[in-house]
Amino acid sequence: MRFNESLKKFVNRGTVMKASIVESVIGIFALDQDTRLIDKVLFKKDAETAAEAILNFENGEIIEELKTLLETVLTKNYQSFVFENSEVAKKVHASFQVETETAKSSSSGELLRKNMLQFAIESGFVKSEQEFREWVREVSIALTKKRVRKVAEKRDLTIAQAVLSIDDLDKTINLFMGRIQEWYGLHFPELTHLLENQETYARLVSDLGSRDSFDAESLEKQGLPQEKAMQIADAAAKSMGAEFKEEDMQQIQELCKTALELSARRKKLETYVDTTMREVAPNLNEIAGSLLGARLIAIASGLDALAKMPASTIQVLGAEKALFRALKTGTRPPKHGLLFQHALIHEAARWQRGKVSRALAGKIAIAARIDAYGGKFAGEELKTDLEKRVKEIQEKYAEAPPTPPVQQWQKPQKRFKRRFKRGRRR
Repeated sequence: MRFNESLKKFVNRGTVMKASIVESVIGIFALDQDTRLIDKVLFKKDAETAAEAILNFENGEIIEELKTLLETVLTKNYQSFVFENSEVAKKVHASFQVETETAKSSSSGELLRKNMLQFAIESGFVKSEQEFREWVREVSIALTKKRVRKVAEKRDLTIAQAVLSIDDLDKTINLFMGRIQEWYGLHFPELTHLLENQETYARLVSDLGSRDSFDAESLEKQGLPQEKAMQIADAAAKSMGAEFKEEDMQQIQELCKTALELSARRKKLETYVDTTMREVAPNLNEIAGSLLGARLIAIASGLDALAKMPASTIQVLGAEKALFRALKTGTRPPKHGLLFQHALIHEAARWQRGKVSRALAGKIAIAARIDAYGGKFAGEELKTDLEKRVKEIQEKYAEAPPTPPVQQWQKPQKRFKRRFKRGRRR
């Protein structure tokens, strides 16, 4: 009796019925191990709806068509299912309590896609080859639009555009401030040397106008220290600059207001980048700071792309020209690119910067991967490890190493120059 029961269990275990679930442009199909059609659920005859269903399936969701198909196939005693999408396989296993497998390219899927036109006509989804081609074209266009829209909706790309806007504003503000100083310098040339802050310079010119208004009391009301106010007032009284007409001064003041508005806009953008970075990439923000982190995302073309980069690539991001020049001429390769903006690097001793930037790039790579793939917040832990490593570098390499022989780095460069000259002679 026991032998018969064991034999029965063995036979049942050997005859597990397995079905392959294949998604296509016309619907979801279930095929058995001999690639024969078990059942199917077709999409609605609307390209937008079909594209949405295909996209959701690709993203690992259990769509209504798949749910209906599985409920039907389960009634036919199929107990194991093969999927091409691992995320869908996991969710089906959890939701339906059935065995699931993942196969990147199954024979059933290949057969279905090779004979898609035949399946579409036999199932009654289309009546002719021309109708099928039109349907595929409409769904492909709808899918492309949805994928492009999904990429554009990623907030990391918004951060990239915001930080690039900050850089453009910096260039524009510097141009405006330089022009203002040159223009107003015709009237009050001494002020340029007395005030280093360009924003303060533009604000004083905008509010006070002519140098005759630059008295100590007015300058103190503008927030200047008493000593500096007295110094500027004395220079204004003895200035050798030209007299300006009222309409000339009005134009300069209008330009100052524009420059100040751009500065205010830049500060708002910086606050926006800081807030958004804390939401989108909190770990990267903790390690690199909001502006540097945003610039790394921008130059890498997205947070996902940055997360896929090795630490050695992150280390030289922004120094591509120097890197390729080094590879071509044999000169010293760059130790850092954009990472030089980080306080730990630009405040480090010259001979320590390479090691510090390597440590920083490693932590940035880890932080970017955690942010991109939805991990927990580990920014504080990463920052503590980084500071510990930097302290070790500072203690171990406290003194500058001996300078290597110059010929070691110049020989390849000289060889390249000789070849270049030889080529020019020819």
